[in-house]
Amino acid sequence: MEKDGRPNWDSPMQFVLACVSYAVGLGNVWRFPYLCQLHGGGGFLIPYLIMLLLEGLPLFYMELAIGQKMRLGSIGAWTSISPYLGGLGLASVVTSVYLCLYYNVINAWSFWYLFHSFQSVLPWAVCPINSNRTGPTEECEVATPTQYFFYRETLNISSSIEENGGIHTGQALCLVLAWAITYLFIVRGVKSTGKVVYFTATFPYLVLFIYLIRGVTLHGAINGLKYMFTPKMAELANPRAWINAATQIFFSLGLGFGSLIAFASYNQHNNNFQNQAIVVSLINSGTSIFASIVTFAIYGFKATLNYENCLDRMRLLLLNTFDLAEDAISMDSVLEWTEKLNTTYPEQFAQIADKVREGECNLEKELDTAVEGTGLAFIVYSEAIKNMPLPQLWSVLYFFMLLLLGMGSMLGNVTAIITPLRDFKIMSRMSNELFSGLVCVFCLLLGLGFTTTSGNYWFTIFNDYAATFSLLFIVLIEVIAVSYIYGIKRFEKDIEDMLGHRPNWYWKIMWAVTSPLLLIGLFIFYIINYIQGGTPTYQAWNKEHFYFLLNRQYGLSLLKVWVRSCLTKSPVIPCTPKRK
Repeated sequence: MEKDGRPNWDSPMQFVLACVSYAVGLGNVWRFPYLCQLHGGGGFLIPYLIMLLLEGLPLFYMELAIGQKMRLGSIGAWTSISPYLGGLGLASVVTSVYLCLYYNVINAWSFWYLFHSFQSVLPWAVCPINSNRTGPTEECEVATPTQYFFYRETLNISSSIEENGGIHTGQALCLVLAWAITYLFIVRGVKSTGKVVYFTATFPYLVLFIYLIRGVTLHGAINGLKYMFTPKMAELANPRAWINAATQIFFSLGLGFGSLIAFASYNQHNNNFQNQAIVVSLINSGTSIFASIVTFAIYGFKATLNYENCLDRMRLLLLNTFDLAEDAISMDSVLEWTEKLNTTYPEQFAQIADKVREGECNLEKELDTAVEGTGLAFIVYSEAIKNMPLPQLWSVLYFFMLLLLGMGSMLGNVTAIITPLRDFKIMSRMSNELFSGLVCVFCLLLGLGFTTTSGNYWFTIFNDYAATFSLLFIVLIEVIAVSYIYGIKRFEKDIEDMLGHRPNWYWKIMWAVTSPLLLIGLFIFYIINYIQGGTPTYQAWNKEHFYFLLNRQYGLSLLKVWVRSCLTKSPVIPCTPKRK
């Protein structure tokens, strides 16, 4: 193995940190907490951990074993197993290219927010002054400052996918910076990547720990933590909770992209990848739970703040309507006084009944509002940060953490492209620096389309379709190929050759039966869900009326009737474009 000229990781620790940096990404921070909130708080951990054992861990182990045994990227590894499977590796490379095109755009957004955090007043904390300098910008006033900053200042979003107003210069420069840093991280292959992961894999935990200490001390944080740790066991009977748990494990570990195969191909032949697979999988899942505790503390703070603001508005309404003394109604007695005044003065109360119903204050309802993706990372967190003491400090820490999580995942995404292509002789003649540079420039030029005014709509399409359904298909073929084409017995012997012992019955049952059946079930679910979903639609920002028009059809200018205003009392409710 030393004579094949393939570079190796300097130590097993570098390999583990590279896998952690790749697997622990933005999904752990903005997807897992959303699923916990959606499926009954801590109760979601039961299907999540079961799916980790039945699906995530065995498939993670399998990909590491293939990469370490074949010492090739995805295309070469699968071609070695069978000449007919080379297309499987190519499919992984194509999917990784799709992912790289839009994933670094998120890092560009993080750079944008990070740079704007070094101001005396955070720009998403207040509305900008209008051109006449007579008051706040109307578009911002109707929405919220955080929504305005994201959709207008950051994205400068158009009213539909068909309207293209050119490239957003600021975002384009941030994207160039994101790709430049990605290039520096991978320019010398595993030699440079191995050094970078010591930072990208560890620093986010320091920030999360700092945020945990700050989060649990925030006013109302306990309400969010109670919500998380009070499981709604009825959700266990909900099939979608189990399906979401399976898909979260699958995508969180980064299966099917070829990154794990590429990373493992730089291991020593006798490296103990079995223990490493278990450690990385547990770290990944533990990080999701840890990030959820932080997120629910922030949720609790924000929900409590919204709830108390609502009570204060209701208190002022009652005081003004019934001409009561200023100290007659306290915050704690608002609901009691509402019932009392309704009973005592029914005719007078009827005049404000509509306002009372519209402004109904409910803490549980605030906590039930689930947000994911960019709506959580760039709107909800920004809303919470601006209400903290020293918001600039917390903003810098948070967006720097997001940046490192995104960059860490990009190392794996780009390695999944470069490693298999450099296995070809014609590509191996180029220097690492030149070839890596060409890949980065290619992805950068195509990715500039996401920085246009309609770029966010294209981002949503890629996020929903480019690397979801295709990955399920790729990993399903992988596990069938290993179990029934290459053969479990041959695979056992390969593992024995590397580790000195054969895998036990648990691994063999998972590879041969359980994992394939689960993947087939998920595959069927996605097909049925797609068919039943009808024509894909998205939310589009209406610049003139400052709200989102829902259900625009992709490729059509027809607007359907249903309209939801972004004028909400709680900014927790997102106006994020997504497939409805």
